[in-house]
Parts: sequence; structure tokens; C-alpha cells
Amino acid sequence: MTTFYDAPAEDLIEALAETLAAEDSIDEPDWLQFTKTGHDRELPPQQDDFWQRRVASLLRKVAMDGPVGVGSLETEYGSAKQGSNRYQVRPRHKTEGSGSIIRTALQQLADAGYVEVADGEGRQITPAGHSLLDETATEVLESTDDPALERYA
Repeated sequence: MTTFYDAPAEDLIEALAETLAAEDSIDEPDWLQFTKTGHDRELPPQQDDFWQRRVASLLRKVAMDGPVGVGSLETEYGSAKQGSNRYQVRPRHKTEGSGSIIRTALQQLADAGYVEVADGEGRQITPAGHSLLDETATEVLESTDDPALERYA
């Protein structure tokens, strides 16, 4: 039996984003064109399918690490920020990702029935979300030409 652990992460997220794009409850918020993905960014995301990719990535992350809270996901989606002047020698600082993007995506996943709130522990994946990930991983492995991955299919 193939699980989502067996499929390559990038391929799984790409296929899952296509699947989630067809969902009625997963849609890009109006304010996404104006917001940044973190404090260290200057511009909003430029990808056309950014929202579907981020939601798919969050679904996979909650399935792997869950139950997980918004705060730890902000840290996970953050990055290193250089000082204000690139010629200064000072250490990088860790910045967090946008909590609003993460929270809204998790709420949409909960409305779709793929994620649920674990009391006092954060978000965890539902059986419907787990089966969606496993089915998508099976499709990804069947379409992959890598001979090393054929043993999982």
C-alpha cells in the first residue's frame, strides 16, 4: 500500500494542488494579491497557483507533523532575513511566515473536511485528508518514471 511518505514531496504537492483547485471550499482570498508571505519579503507571491500550492503544502505538513499549531507552521514557513545593509557584517535573523495565510488555508482545509482541530494541540488530519494524500501519492508514483520508486507502486 502506497502512502504519502513514499512519494516525492514536490511531485505530491503539485498533484495535490491540482486536485484542490477543483474543490469549491478551497479558493484564493481577495486580499492575497496585496499581502506578503512573511516580514522579510518585499512583494506578494508572483505564482499563479500560489494559493493551491500553499494549501497542498500545509495539508502535507499537518499530516506529517500533526497535531501542529499555527505558530509552529509560521516558523516552518519563515526564512532567514539579512540585516538592513548588505555590506554590514551581522548575523541573520529568523523571520516567521504569514500567520494570516496559514490560518486562512487551515480554515479552508477544515471546511473541506481534510483537517480538524485537536483540542489544545493544534490541527490534525482527518481520515478523508489522509485518504486524499494516499490516493494522490499513488497516482504520482504511477506516473513517475523513476525505477527506484517502482517498488512502492
